[in-house]
Amino acid sequence: MTTTTIHTLLSVTLISAISLIGTALFLVRGALLEKLLVPLISISTGALLGDVFIHLIPEMAEEAEALPTALLIVLAGIVFSFAIEKSVHWRHCHILPSEQHHHPVGLMNLLGDGIHNFIDGALIAGSFLVSTPVGIATTIAVALHEIPQEIGDFAVLLYSGYAKKKAVLWNLLSACAAIIGAVLVLVSSASLPVIGSYLLPLAAGNFIYIAGADLIPELHKETRLSHAFVQLLSMVGGILVMYALTLVE
Repeated sequence: MTTTTIHTLLSVTLISAISLIGTALFLVRGALLEKLLVPLISISTGALLGDVFIHLIPEMAEEAEALPTALLIVLAGIVFSFAIEKSVHWRHCHILPSEQHHHPVGLMNLLGDGIHNFIDGALIAGSFLVSTPVGIATTIAVALHEIPQEIGDFAVLLYSGYAKKKAVLWNLLSACAAIIGAVLVLVSSASLPVIGSYLLPLAAGNFIYIAGADLIPELHKETRLSHAFVQLLSMVGGILVMYALTLVE
């Protein structure tokens, strides 16, 4: 088993296990959870954008001749993410359900979440195929996004009528789709050695879409100035996490 395979499998296993962290955080007091969610979403926004502009695009730019094609794939990644969201109602909510904020049916959420996790696993594997530092950065960016996402997913299942034990089990099974996506990419890389080069810009487009279409609109729902300042600091913190990784490469 190669080092790349080991790193990838460890990373996607970690990502799958994060579903349990989201579950545990959901069980804390509602008021405290509401306070935690906004900084978590802000940090994940900064981490996703930081990974794109600090790691993924510079990595693509190292091959100047292939850069125009790579940027077209970035655009394709954004369009692909939009298409997936439209077709399976993939968009993840990051605030708790209420009378004013209703969530989709739990089964549809599980389907969308499973597809999302499958794509995450594939993109993480593609990043490790390019280089270990890029793979680590992408894993951290995905992990920071998974925590608030899994809180929202667990909430949807509970409010859709699932018992807590079943909600935990189904959420974990959905998260394990990341392992399947990663394994398929690793297996495919033997016959398609350039697959990582195509998945890297696809990951960039996917992350830009999630940050711009999913996370930032959630942050805009909070209009209090003091909270906006916390959002800004947290977003910068997520970006700094990605920048700090360049110092230890």
